[in-house]
Amino acid sequence: MKKQVTEILKQFGIPESAITDQTHFSRDLGLDSLDNVDLIMQLEQTFGIRIPDEDYSKLTTMQGVIDYLQAEQSVA
Repeated sequence: MKKQVTEILKQFGIPESAITDQTHFSRDLGLDSLDNVDLIMQLEQTFGIRIPDEDYSKLTTMQGVIDYLQAEQSVA
């Protein structure tokens, strides 16, 4: 799961060495709001889930994304 998210982030030109569990996508990696929407769309496609708009705020760090995806998998 983490590897798949890392691969998605690399599509934004982010080196793997810059990605840690605490990496904040906007503050640390410089992703803007359009990048965040693109990231969420790619997460939805990659993991076959639908992420409601109200959950976007949970997806600001690598660990937040991993926790969210794990919770979604346990529900499915």
